[in-house]
Amino acid sequence: MKKIFFCYLLSFPIAALAQNGAAVSGNYPPPVNFTAAQDHQNMMDQLGIKALRPGPSGDNSAPNHANYDESLANPYPNLPEVLILKNGKKVSTAAVWTNQRRPEILEDMEREIYGRIPKNVPKVSWLVQIKEKEMLGFTPVIATQLVGHVDNSAYPLIDVNIKMTLVVPANAKGPVPVLIMFGHSALPAPAQPTEENLERINTAMKELLVKNDPGLKAVFEQYPAYHPIPLQVPAFGSFSAPKGPAGDPPSTQQLIADGWGYVLIDPASIQADNGAGLTRGIIGLVKKGQPRKPDAWGALRAWAWGAARALDYLETDPATDAKHIGIEGVSRYGKAALVTLAFEPRFAMGLIGSSGEGGAKLNRRNWGEALETLTDFEYYWMDGNFMKYGASDAVFGSRTANDLPVDAHELIALCAPRLTFISYGSPGNGDPKWLDHQGSYMAAVAAGPVFKLLGAKDLGVSNDYHTEKMPPVNVGLLDGQLAWRQHDGGHTDAPNMKYFIQWADQFIGHKK
Repeated sequence: MKKIFFCYLLSFPIAALAQNGAAVSGNYPPPVNFTAAQDHQNMMDQLGIKALRPGPSGDNSAPNHANYDESLANPYPNLPEVLILKNGKKVSTAAVWTNQRRPEILEDMEREIYGRIPKNVPKVSWLVQIKEKEMLGFTPVIATQLVGHVDNSAYPLIDVNIKMTLVVPANAKGPVPVLIMFGHSALPAPAQPTEENLERINTAMKELLVKNDPGLKAVFEQYPAYHPIPLQVPAFGSFSAPKGPAGDPPSTQQLIADGWGYVLIDPASIQADNGAGLTRGIIGLVKKGQPRKPDAWGALRAWAWGAARALDYLETDPATDAKHIGIEGVSRYGKAALVTLAFEPRFAMGLIGSSGEGGAKLNRRNWGEALETLTDFEYYWMDGNFMKYGASDAVFGSRTANDLPVDAHELIALCAPRLTFISYGSPGNGDPKWLDHQGSYMAAVAAGPVFKLLGAKDLGVSNDYHTEKMPPVNVGLLDGQLAWRQHDGGHTDAPNMKYFIQWADQFIGHKK
């Protein structure tokens, strides 16, 4: 286990976390201030790319509109063989997968798609800001708000403080499984002062306000019942939780009611969700404010790194079952959740919501969002080398998705034999068909042989991704460690949360 440092603080300003950077001399080069367009062009110049193919348009009337014709969706119908070594030999045992084939796929994924995490990433010190008893629904919980300060002594001009909240049932009989969720870090129902203490606060505040502006005395006399700080009734449940379908509590309430804990970790506090931010955040801190090289990590890998640091902390907390920690996300954070599960073997499970291109969707598919969408617009999610596969004119010629040495089925396979739940919604109810639900199902089907090789169950269908079609909406394939369910809601995984909890419980032996 990695060494981790943490301490408890009652109150502190975030700026005080980096006192070693408070007095910065002129010996550090300032961070490069690229716009996203400038950073994009810089990477094209490094790679020798003169032109990129434009990504498809979401406007069906545009000349380059996205394809939604299944007969045109598979221009490159054959995927890289997941169980064939680069030397052409078949992978027939778990040992060969673990020692040879898995490292080959990891290397290709790191070099060509998601980027490498530098070896010199500094340590994270976790500091507890608030720890208190709260209520989530009808369940008492212990809520802890933390900040993970990344050591910036080597480059004090960039300060990275990871925001996270941990919530566990207060009456748990032992360590609980935890689902780390990408989202805004917030306490579920912060404790409020008593009416008596609030009255004292308001009296003192009125006196201060009148002292600063004597004219306010007449206002307060005119409205004697007014209080600057009204009595607040804690919200029932969690305002930060994704809402479930009608009749279902929010996802966080479902987890707590079942005896799980959850973490909310703020991706923006790890790395900005834009190209201009690549010389800031954790990527910029390690590079000392300078632009990336082609194989350096992108935002998806940075968010995954942050989730792994949260897991470092959970491994030190006796309230959490460190052997049963999961990762969850939707949309771009669904991509990040899948990358997290694939690259970090300490995670036991994942709920991968509506992840699309760069996540569970096959890059080789021509349906909706395409590889060129990412190389053109969301390039910063990936490493620089990924842009080569969208090039139409470059020093190396042109390349397409078919030139990628790996694809999404192998990203899913890297999660095997751990619990991997691929979740999507319904295009008719708001989950964009742009995401290519069928292409993601095909990737899950094609990953199945690896789960079976490692002694786990896959989706329970044939592994012929050429012919397998998605099950109907609301029909789940939940009998194996690899699972699929498309719900009838929109761009969310909340309708699948209850199915995820039941499914995970049976495999990890957890009882409500």
